Amino acid sequence: MKILFDFLPIFLFFGTFKFAEGRKEWAARFASDNLGFLVSGGVVGPGEAPVLLATLVVIVATLAQVAIILVRGKKVDTMLWVSLALVTVMGGATIWFHNETFIKWKPSVLYWVMGLAFWLSQVMFRKNLLRALIGEQLTLPAGVWQRLNFAWIAFFAFMGLLNLYVAYSFSTDTWVNFKLFGGIGLMLVFTIAQGFYISKHVEPEAGEAPRT
Repeated sequence: MKILFDFLPIFLFFGTFKFAEGRKEWAARFASDNLGFLVSGGVVGPGEAPVLLATLVVIVATLAQVAIILVRGKKVDTMLWVSLALVTVMGGATIWFHNETFIKWKPSVLYWVMGLAFWLSQVMFRKNLLRALIGEQLTLPAGVWQRLNFAWIAFFAFMGLLNLYVAYSFSTDTWVNFKLFGGIGLMLVFTIAQGFYISKHVEPEAGEAPRT
């Protein structure tokens, strides 16, 4: 359930865009009549309406995520705060300026912020951020933790570049498909690959027989 909650804004962005993409004239009228005060000039055209509506939905969904966590008395992850700030600022710019470029940059900036956090923790504070996050569940040699940490840094850097390549080389519809299926799919493949790597290096706990 947690993974569905975490990815809910992406699912809603995708669903809203696809719904509005098939009804561009209606989407333009709806956005202009009800959301014109959020847009420079007050009028939304059919070509831009789907991504503007989807952007507004993802902003509201991310705000709702944070609110639900706070109401439940739990701590909001730092990266969720970062995501909220990015989607609000860049999404707001997309809506106001009628320019989808801002929201297309948001995933890349978020990937790079995460990669930078992993890297700075390692080189400046001598702290392995990945180990700090999941070290209680796994016992691994220090060298393995370091390789895993830098693997995530490289993955985040790659995903940020790949997002921009798709955003600037293909249509917005293709980018939206990539944002859901490509982004989540590549994350899943990378995680599974790391799982296989980790399984070869997990150290047995006290009292356990050594792994063969």
